[in-house]
Amino acid sequence: MSPTTEKTLQYRSDGPEDGPVLILGPSLGTTWHMWDRQVPELARTWRVIRFDLPGHGGAPAHPATSVPELAQRLLATLDALGVQRFGYAGCSIGGAVGAELALRRPDRIASLAVVAASPRFGTADEFRQRGVIVRANGLDPMARTAPERWFTPGFAAAQPAIVEWAVQMVRTTDPGCYIAACEALAAFDIRAELGRITVPTLVLVGAEDQVTGPAEARTLVAGIPDARLALVPGASHLAPVEQPAAVTDLLVHHFSTAWFNPSDTATGLTVLPDRAVAPAVSPTVGPVAEIAPAEQPRAVGGASGSGRPDPYESGMRVRREVLGDAHVDRAMSTAEDFSGDFQELITRYAWGEVWTRDGLDRRTRSAVTLTALVAGGHLEELAFHTRAALRNGLTPAEIKEVLMQTAVYCGVPAANSAFRVAATVIQEETRPES
Repeated sequence: MSPTTEKTLQYRSDGPEDGPVLILGPSLGTTWHMWDRQVPELARTWRVIRFDLPGHGGAPAHPATSVPELAQRLLATLDALGVQRFGYAGCSIGGAVGAELALRRPDRIASLAVVAASPRFGTADEFRQRGVIVRANGLDPMARTAPERWFTPGFAAAQPAIVEWAVQMVRTTDPGCYIAACEALAAFDIRAELGRITVPTLVLVGAEDQVTGPAEARTLVAGIPDARLALVPGASHLAPVEQPAAVTDLLVHHFSTAWFNPSDTATGLTVLPDRAVAPAVSPTVGPVAEIAPAEQPRAVGGASGSGRPDPYESGMRVRREVLGDAHVDRAMSTAEDFSGDFQELITRYAWGEVWTRDGLDRRTRSAVTLTALVAGGHLEELAFHTRAALRNGLTPAEIKEVLMQTAVYCGVPAANSAFRVAATVIQEETRPES
């Protein structure tokens, strides 16, 4: 296994080698081919570099579990190509990578376009649940439901060949890399940082996108100082596939007129060769409703008695990642004067002091926890820790083996009750999306 391939991404380059570089980033479950219809026009002016996510499109299956890690791998790929400054357009998770680059490395990115993107993609629970389903059932459930997430019903009915192509893109993705990308989206949240994106930004969204639709697009436009909104009628999540001409025109117009050059102190803009075209779809530009700032996490204490940082915040983060936001929100919302201190105690010490330790990974900690709960007969806690075990990467088969082991060491009656509880939870959690 080459360490170089672990740190870089599979890519393809089109267009003039000496042209300004434009990067195109894909959506989850797709490959660089989702941009095929844009490349002929874009490559007349730009050196277009498309990349695949790990494990997508035959790329090496080296999972990346965070958007910053994907951004770093892209930068390493571009460094190897000698590319320093570039424009960037990305769809969905590809858009998240572009926003990450604009935040962390504004010296590298000249102009940005995000398609079907959001400062936070749904909830962490939704994407971790998707990972549980893939781990239990493979990618077939995701493949079967991809057309309804990606395309309008009329397009899907009229273009069965494209629908089948989309389904096959998902089916040929490495499941571990798909799950890792879900983890990356679960952790992605830049709502509080949008004001620090300073590059000219086009926010492009399909008018009928039910995944990351116009509401999410307007949140981006409201938060990014130099952003404009382009709403594409007759398009859902994969607008570059469904409305290729409109998306191409919008990208050409944006990157021809909003290519920021920091060396030009007089105007701050470099206009590329005369390639600008009037967009086929009129962008929606102008003020949008004020967006409320992201809710800040509750601050509890400052430091522990030993002088170390208070583990409450790290404990709350891990507790939410393992048990899910919905479970933790229920527990915290029902805590009152009598039980509030107890909730704080388990967050600080069970989750902040023990679950954050480096000695065991979370899969192993889940296996140990399941065993301890069976031994103690704590069936209610066993139910939500079975859910946690699935989220932490244990498969149903591995949970079964843990419970088989408890039958020997904790007793058959205890294991019998545990199997009944765990079977119900596993059936609920791994049921494919309808």
